[in-house]
Amino acid sequence: MWSTVRSILDIAIVSFIIYRILALLVGTRAVQLVKGAALILIIWFLSASLHFRLLSWVLSNALWLSGFALPIVFQPEMRKMLEEIGRGQFYFFKRGLSTDEAAVRVKQIAGALSYLKAHQIGALLVFQQEVGLGEYFQTAIHINANITQELIISIFWKNNPLHDGAIILNRHEIIAGGCYLPLADVPEISRWYGTRHRAALGISEVSDAIVLVVSEQRGEVSLAAKGRLSKNLKDFQIERLLTHYFAGEQKITGWKEWLKEIGGLFWTTKREPEAGGLVK
Repeated sequence: MWSTVRSILDIAIVSFIIYRILALLVGTRAVQLVKGAALILIIWFLSASLHFRLLSWVLSNALWLSGFALPIVFQPEMRKMLEEIGRGQFYFFKRGLSTDEAAVRVKQIAGALSYLKAHQIGALLVFQQEVGLGEYFQTAIHINANITQELIISIFWKNNPLHDGAIILNRHEIIAGGCYLPLADVPEISRWYGTRHRAALGISEVSDAIVLVVSEQRGEVSLAAKGRLSKNLKDFQIERLLTHYFAGEQKITGWKEWLKEIGGLFWTTKREPEAGGLVK
């Protein structure tokens, strides 16, 4: 009996360690290295099964040599993991913010968006979710500051060095400013939207991030999510969206259901955007 319990505990501990290591790699360039290593393992397994002796020998030696290279390649991630252990933050599940904490952040961001919209100051806010955005903010200006209305407004204030780029946030802080994002190639909406909206669509196509854009020409807030764009959001829709993001009230799977849940936004498949409609 004790032997079975010990084996289960052993497997659980090893699984936990592997999960946390992989979680630390999310949002870093090391993810691509992990994908490459996984591909090599698959090819090695297939070559061994098919008795490709030369290919198996080459890949076997490559895997053996990689054991010495990995500690060097993943040095920043290993350091981060050890720092988390030292701070007692080596957790398994990440919980959403409390209702009070979420309400404070929603108030700060909603207030900033309202000010930017009223003064027709362009802005681009990217809210990171499960898919890491490290490759987009690693070369940007790291801020790592509390989410405040004044800071958001000052970043996008005209003539500020960071006002042309995006800011990337998570549920706890503003990670970086002056971030440059991939642009969506959607010629059908080129006459309606500028670079900010293309960037919002672009990052929403390659990640699960949600993006809010303030148009300096029209003075309205648009939402980009899952490669779709909804224009002219109302204040209550923005607040409900932000509440879902920070408090993590429920998991919504489809993008249609997600948009309906945050405020009953109307959507359409037309190429020409309409008020409150979606375009792709």
